[in-house]
Amino acid sequence: MTVEQVILVGVSLQDGDDTEDSLKELVELVHTAEAEVVGVVVQQRENVHAGYYVGSGKLEEIAALVAETGATGVVCDDELTPAQLRNMTQLLQVKVMDRTLVILDIFAKRASTSEGKIQVELAQLRYRMSRLSGFGKSMSRLGGGIGTRGPGEKKLEMDRRMIASRISQLKRELETVKQHREINRMARERNHVPVAAIVGYTNAGKSTLLNTLTDAGILAEDKLFATLDPTTRVLELPGSQKLLLTDTVGFIRKLPHHLIDAFRSTLEEAKYADFIIHVVDASNPQAAKQMQIVYDTLQQLGVKDKKVITLFNKQDALGPDAEPVRDGRADICLRISARTGDGLEELKQVLAQTLRENRRFISGILSYNQAGLLQQIRSKGELLTEEYLPEGIRIEAYVPPELYGKL
Repeated sequence: MTVEQVILVGVSLQDGDDTEDSLKELVELVHTAEAEVVGVVVQQRENVHAGYYVGSGKLEEIAALVAETGATGVVCDDELTPAQLRNMTQLLQVKVMDRTLVILDIFAKRASTSEGKIQVELAQLRYRMSRLSGFGKSMSRLGGGIGTRGPGEKKLEMDRRMIASRISQLKRELETVKQHREINRMARERNHVPVAAIVGYTNAGKSTLLNTLTDAGILAEDKLFATLDPTTRVLELPGSQKLLLTDTVGFIRKLPHHLIDAFRSTLEEAKYADFIIHVVDASNPQAAKQMQIVYDTLQQLGVKDKKVITLFNKQDALGPDAEPVRDGRADICLRISARTGDGLEELKQVLAQTLRENRRFISGILSYNQAGLLQQIRSKGELLTEEYLPEGIRIEAYVPPELYGKL
């Protein structure tokens, strides 16, 4: 199989922006998409060129680099407009892609469940539709001059109708999935099972954490978006407490809005969770920036007023001179290694204490004809002690408010 060779192109709008880091990340994305980077071009500009993304002089430089390296494609670090995409393709005579298309390609390879595949296809079609619309403005007018009539117009309108029809079908399928998700969520709420959503930048170690804590058995690789489909597992905590942990898709800078829209029902697991577990790759030099992107994405999803437990992961990969990372917005911060297990027992204690904060402490005697309540206490709360006496069962427990009323 021939490996696709590409040249990366970025535009820096001001000194000190994150263009360099963004391009480093784009290199990782391209490698994850199984292509090879043979060159990187950066242009300093006040604004992105409306027609060509970069200026004409820089385009000539890119064309020369394409000829020199034999590159089969060019990848731009920002989402291109239809006009930019068309103009660059015509001038460079190679395939031109943008960051969004690369991410969509990775997502398409990673999706394994029916829900994931629906979400990815929906995002791809929305992306393609926006490109079709831009490309076909002149072709969709009747009487617009030479080249605007005939088969070209029919083909474009046919494509547009087919995509629109498929998008409508996928949205209906996704709505059905969303309803199932809401039914499951309501069942959890009725049963008073607490839920924590695991969020974080892509490749921060969320899947490794879930595997180590619950033996989930999900794929965990040192790659961007190694796992895509959400996974929920039960975590047994001290005091026989149970907590549902839900993994979410990793965040990334410039996460395409097509993906946020398509994956909204999955990402919104964080919105309905009782609290958030934020996993940070403490060994990454861009950890502070990545944390900011995660918080910005959560805000975009309407996730607010949630307790946040930040885990500075990959402590085993830190060098002796590494600067400690801090998170001033978290309620609790812990330093862990999901790979080695360091700090995870402390995490379980913190999670158990977090669950207790929303519960009421009870101490007393249940009559034997109330013994059925013991099972409710075990399943919905935390039974600390039980002692069988002639007059009844002496208990000490933490219970949710709705059960406290019965007791």
